Order: sequence, then C-alpha cells, then structure tokens
Amino acid sequence: MPTQIAGRRGGAVGAKIEYRDGHWIVPDHPIIPFIEGDGTGPDIWRASAKVFDAAVAKTSGGKRSIVWHEVLAGEKSFNQNGNWLPDETLGMIREHRIAIKGPLTTPVGGGIRSLNVALRQMLDLYACIRPVRYIAGVPAPVKQPGKLDVVIFRENIEDVYAGIEYKAESPEADAVIEFLQRRFGAKIREKSAIGIKPMSKFGSQRLVVKAIQHALKRKRPSVTLVHKGNIMKFTEGGFRDWGYEIAKERFGDQTVTEAEGGKRKEDAGKLVIKDRIADAMFQQLVLRPDEYSVIAAPNLNGDYLSDAAAAQVGGLGLAPGGNVGDGYAVYEATHGTAPKYAGQDKVNPSSVILSGVMMFEEMGWDEVARAIVRGLEGAIASKHVTYDLARQMPGATEVSTSAFADAIIQHLA
Repeated sequence: MPTQIAGRRGGAVGAKIEYRDGHWIVPDHPIIPFIEGDGTGPDIWRASAKVFDAAVAKTSGGKRSIVWHEVLAGEKSFNQNGNWLPDETLGMIREHRIAIKGPLTTPVGGGIRSLNVALRQMLDLYACIRPVRYIAGVPAPVKQPGKLDVVIFRENIEDVYAGIEYKAESPEADAVIEFLQRRFGAKIREKSAIGIKPMSKFGSQRLVVKAIQHALKRKRPSVTLVHKGNIMKFTEGGFRDWGYEIAKERFGDQTVTEAEGGKRKEDAGKLVIKDRIADAMFQQLVLRPDEYSVIAAPNLNGDYLSDAAAAQVGGLGLAPGGNVGDGYAVYEATHGTAPKYAGQDKVNPSSVILSGVMMFEEMGWDEVARAIVRGLEGAIASKHVTYDLARQMPGATEVSTSAFADAIIQHLA
C-alpha cells in the first residue's frame, strides 16, 4: 500500500521499493531516504536533487517522481540528538531499501571508526561499486583518458575493514606474537604491532558473483580479479582461486578464463575471467586501460585502484560510488566534506549526481540515468562549470553549484 510521507516539495504519496527473488520492484513514486551530508553536503544535495527531479519528470512525462525523505547521520545528527548514526536512520534505510547520501564527517576519538564503514557493515552492503569513465572536456593528467572505462567492484566488509590490530608492545600484541612463535614457529620482529585481516570464501565469492552479473547484464567483455596472491597466498590468493571457482560453478556456460579464451575460438563472445597481481594492475590501468572492463578486488586493493582510476579522468569530484548488498543499496559521494567551502554554493556536485545515475540504473530507470549523463556532458561541453573544472579549462565560465545544476538540466536529453 502507498505510504503518506513528507516529500521534498511538500506532501506526496509514495510507496516503498521492494526486493523479491533477486529483483527490485520499484513503484512510480518510490520513497527514497537521503542524508544530505556534512560540510558542503547541503549545497551538493540541493543541486543534485534538483537534477534528479528534473530528469525523472522529463523522461516520464511527469508520470513518475521521487518522494525524498531526509534521515539524519553525521554532524547534523550529532548536533540535534547527540548520535552520529541513529537507529531510526538505519531502520528507515532498511525499510525503504535504497538510499543516497552526501559526504559525512568521520567522528574523532572513540566509538564509530567511520560512519561510511558502519553503514556498509550494519546493512551488509558488501559490494562497493565505482564506475570510472571519462567525460569529454574534463581536464585529465593522462594523454588518452577516454581509453579508461571500468567498473570496480571492491569487497566492502572484510579485509582491512574487518581488521583486528594491536598496538606494538601492548599485552595483546605480545600475547599474539608469543602464541605464533610458540605454536607455529613464526619469526616476528620484537616490538611489532600486529594486524589480522580476515578474508573468507563466502565474502569473496559473493563479491565476484555481483561483478560477473553486472558484466553480463551490461555486456562488458571481461572481469579481472585483482590480488596480491603471489605473496599472501591464502587470503589474497584465496580471493583469486575462489573467484575462478565461483565463475565456473555459477556461470560456466557464459564465461571462459583468459587462458582458455586464447586457445578456443568457439568461446568467442563469452565473458572472459582473468586475474592480475595488484601492483601490476596499477601500471596496466595507466598504460593499457582499454584492456580492462570490470574489476573485482579485495577491500584494500579496490580502494587504491578506485582512487587511482578516478584521478586519470578528473579526480574524485567526478567519481560516483554505490554500496550494494542483497536487497539494500546506499549511493554516495566518494569525496570528503570540504568544510572550508560549506555554504558557499561553490563545489562540484557531480559525484552525488553520478551516484544518482548509478541508483537509477539499479532501480531499472535507465532512461533517467542516460538523461542525466547527457545533461552533465552537455554542461561540461558548454564550459559552464564549477571552479574546480573552470580553473583548468581555457575559456570556461565559472558558475556556482546551483547554476551548474541548472546547466545540467538545460542539457537533459
């Protein structure tokens, strides 16, 4: 049944998004919780929501709309109720399944290590998805940025995010060192800090499955497993082996390994599964980026690769992100809060806007996603851009955050 809830433009009747048998069921007026974010978050969110509403209205002829519902997290929440991440916020996201957020401040001191990490772990959003592609006209530090068009699937729960560590010379570190030396004959330098990074077959394989499903759905040619298995053979190497195993088990008739694909012509047209050592992959993304399409990586490797790839096409200001699980998804800006620009209507909203593109694609509203991308491309081509782009684009006109949103809306198509 539709739910009466306050919308961003006053009262509106909206309905919940459902998830059944691995598929989203999206009504014409879905209720979507949003967290506007800290620092420059409010400026960015206002501009982004304006673009989203215009694109939905234009592509549907006014038959669809988003019913935005604000939920609190970060500094705004802490200032109002003393809680950085209220249970009510988590409950609302669980109830409505898909949400979007601006950048959040990480609390200083004890308690939550990171609000973003907490959201991912509490909602089991195990896939951090970062598409990286070049938009013509954006200043880039490489000669041919258009060759890079990848979607990075980064495991979002395990590895360093589940890391356990003990300070050097602490009783805990000393006890672990003593146990490893006595029980397994490990050689560990005295006064070492100790860290443990758990990586499971279950966690690794569900991440790889999601990457393969995306590649098949979007007709991308390959999935590359990135790891440091030459050194860490049972964690990083396990990720590689478990990835190949699940690819064969679940998608054997639709995939082929790189080695097999080079030998059997009858496998042409299948999705190629390959792997690369993490440090080599960094070089490959710079020198031969067009050979890679979808990347699946453990948490830390995926973190490095995502930011390094984004740097090649204009930086984090144009880098969207999505945290997706089974039946839950939270989309977000990948940059920080930039508090020195808060309230100045100055910063680039493209990260949240492109995260919204990902959200609409997940919802099955591809026409909305395409319209927004065309609008962003048109605004950049017209050289009416925010300061971060204008200072690097000869002949550009610097505009405010809100004016940049207006330029995007003018170019929606």
